[in-house]
Amino acid sequence: MAQKKDILLLVDGNALVHRGFHAIPHLSTKAGEPTNGVYGFTVLFLRALKELGPRYVAVAFDLPGGTFRDKLYKAYKEHRVAAPAELYSQIPRVKELVQAMNVPVFELEGYEADDIIGSLAQLGKAQPNLEVVILTGDLDALQLVDDNVRVFAPKKGLTETILYDRKAVEARYGLAPEQIVDYKALRGDASDNIPGVKGIGEKTATELLQKFKNLAGVYQAAVGHPETSGLKPKILTALSAHKRDAEISQKLAQIVRDLPIRLDLAKAELADFEESKVVQMFQELEFRSLIDKIPRSRQVIEETIDVEGEVLKSNYELVDTKAKFNALLKELIDVKEIAIDTETTSLHPVQAELLGLGIGWQEGKAFYVLKDYLGPELVKILESASVRKIGHNIKYDYLVLRQAGINLQGIDFDTMIAAYLLNPGARAFDLDTLTFNEFGFRKIAIQSLIGQGKNEINMSAVDPARVAAYCGEDVDCTWRLKQKLEKELKAKNLDKIFYEIEMPLIPVLAEMEHRGIRIDSSYLKNLSKRAEAIADDVRKKIWRLAGEEFNIGSPLQLKKILFDKLEIPTEDLKKGKTGLSTAATELEKLRGLHPIVDLIFDWRELTKLKNTYLDALPGLVYKKTGRLHTSFNQTIAATGRLSSSDPNLQNIPIRTTLGREVRKAFVADHGYKLVSIDYSQIELRLAAHLAGDPKMIEAFQLGRDIHTVTAQEIFDVKNPEDVTADMRRSAKIINFGVLYGVSAYGLKSRIPGVSVGSAEDFIKKYFATYKRLAEYLDEVVEETKKTGYVRNELGRLRFLPEINSSQFQVRSGAERAAINMPFQSLSADIIKMAMNKLGEQELISRDDCRLLLQVHDELVFEIAADKIDKYVPDIVKIMQNIYKLKVPLVVDAKAGDNWEEMEKINL
Repeated sequence: MAQKKDILLLVDGNALVHRGFHAIPHLSTKAGEPTNGVYGFTVLFLRALKELGPRYVAVAFDLPGGTFRDKLYKAYKEHRVAAPAELYSQIPRVKELVQAMNVPVFELEGYEADDIIGSLAQLGKAQPNLEVVILTGDLDALQLVDDNVRVFAPKKGLTETILYDRKAVEARYGLAPEQIVDYKALRGDASDNIPGVKGIGEKTATELLQKFKNLAGVYQAAVGHPETSGLKPKILTALSAHKRDAEISQKLAQIVRDLPIRLDLAKAELADFEESKVVQMFQELEFRSLIDKIPRSRQVIEETIDVEGEVLKSNYELVDTKAKFNALLKELIDVKEIAIDTETTSLHPVQAELLGLGIGWQEGKAFYVLKDYLGPELVKILESASVRKIGHNIKYDYLVLRQAGINLQGIDFDTMIAAYLLNPGARAFDLDTLTFNEFGFRKIAIQSLIGQGKNEINMSAVDPARVAAYCGEDVDCTWRLKQKLEKELKAKNLDKIFYEIEMPLIPVLAEMEHRGIRIDSSYLKNLSKRAEAIADDVRKKIWRLAGEEFNIGSPLQLKKILFDKLEIPTEDLKKGKTGLSTAATELEKLRGLHPIVDLIFDWRELTKLKNTYLDALPGLVYKKTGRLHTSFNQTIAATGRLSSSDPNLQNIPIRTTLGREVRKAFVADHGYKLVSIDYSQIELRLAAHLAGDPKMIEAFQLGRDIHTVTAQEIFDVKNPEDVTADMRRSAKIINFGVLYGVSAYGLKSRIPGVSVGSAEDFIKKYFATYKRLAEYLDEVVEETKKTGYVRNELGRLRFLPEINSSQFQVRSGAERAAINMPFQSLSADIIKMAMNKLGEQELISRDDCRLLLQVHDELVFEIAADKIDKYVPDIVKIMQNIYKLKVPLVVDAKAGDNWEEMEKINL
């Protein structure tokens, strides 16, 4: 048997930082340090270490300044926009991380990182029993692949990777690795401004090399024997006219493999390093999720460790006898505030069975009470509003306890929601991440108890003593977090929103989740068959227009049809190393250029509708209740809007007929009606209120239709009755688009038949009409640039440090977010306040009046058919008077047997 070779992993540092920076546009620490590039590098680097298990590692970086290629061809990379400062600022951090792991760093003036890697690869593969793997986000390195060199690269974002050997390169390009340089010499490379041969694209370049092997062979045939080459005159002319460009392109694309550098394998060996240094860096960077991926970490211990590495004294006690329970009750006397945590059999609270309850009220001490010993004395404490309850995602605990017959009262502090309010743009708010980021503690991993993947077991099968340590730690960390986050909420003036809006909302949402909504599964199955038939018909129409059958869901095959075969113009489309994009945002630019484009959009929407809703919803119905129990999330949307999951009800499409028919599957119980009460044009009303725009305020106060008013101004129509439906529709798009910072190009794509010039005129007329609104939006952007954050009228906060980015797209995205934040977040807070008030008035969980859903600006109730006249007026009154504006808050009420087919309720 052949001896297994050791692996030398060569890493292109700059390429990975770039990949991460662009894959995750907005990521920074709580202190504002940008970390997306470092994060992307770290994710891919740690994955390579885990999956490849290299013995040796080295990392190469570019140095500032030009390279020999710039001297060879002045236009090399000339068109590239300079990388933003926030990207370059992260490279020292990456070097710091690499050096903390004792990995050598290579740099050489005048050469790029891939030249260093090419030379190191040449040295490495010359060593006996050693193979080389290159980790990079730049596929130029594929030219280095041979029997001893492979390339490990991200395939999609940061989530998928691919290991290229000879076969994989040939499968992707139809060419051998040795032909990649000549392929670029012919085709060029727009990303590096390598010219190639004008008139020769991907397909022709591949065909030429498949036939003539290399660039020399191509030119020998084209110039030496044109009459027998079999090449079209157009190709012959292009090759002849651009021979010099091809030769220069070949030199530019060729990675150098003989630089004067030395490979010292002893220094490159991935030896032991001070893990504490790496852990401390991860804490500073807030990379909690990556901690467990650090290679060769020390033995996991189940005690909590602080930043200095000292073991914290902790006492987590298992209560599994009556005597222990009685002792716990004695200690609980006069305690007015407790942290709690439930351990269960399922992540879904409605389906979960309670195993035990964790309780704590001081640092380093907690109790885990098994369900069988959870006596009435403790239940009384849990149901007492005078004993304040602290939890992390306490809505889950509320629902689990409710299932067990315990009505949790006194909910006072949720550390997950507190952390979210303090930094709503953070990536994660789980207890492990927060504990690590705030204190440097590394909690017991759940996987150490229940395993993962195929080996995962249920928590009910774990030794209660081990669960007690795990649960006790959760309670302890939750208690500690509360003490810290409470002060931070007050310091940032977020305590009022926290205590008056978010905390009272928890039991309201929990009751909605517990109740659930009825689904007509048989209707969905029939609708799925219809959608499949329509999608099949659309697919055949696409194939007819394409002249062949192909996989519409394959970006590669779709590109070939659209751009190579049908030759649809591509001037405005984004182009990267993998070619032209077929993403929806790019295809939108092609509407009107060919009928196949609209059909592709139709097909995509139909298949998404079928897969995401029609086929999935019946499987989400809980058999015991026969209802769908969605989860409402308070910590997802940075604006404060609620979101839902399992399923996501916010994204049910309502613009198409078939999409609207999905709502028909949401039905009322027998004897009940579904009642929808929806805020009318609330964000525009808030715009009028916040900006103090006199024309908008007047329109709303007089009860005029704001879209008609806007249409009159934009289209110069004197009388409102002369405004056509199309005019009003366009005005509506403009009204709401402005609140999202829409550009002229954005309007063009949304209003049929409108040019960019006309869209610009619309926007100018709009701001000429609503001058104060225009001034207000500018003021919001300018203030956000000064402070790095934006607040709504109630004080809700959103950090937008990227508003000062040197990248136009990032900066303009942040400006749009800043513009929209005051309206969207205040709208979200108003509907939350209304929900809380309805809860106080006991209008959400009666047998004959139940609040089931919250979607965008709409509340959906299930009300006994004969009680609609009794309850709806009270609900409407609360919703319309919950917050005082300069203009009226108005709601529309409808009722019906299902969510789609409803009739207006006359109030």
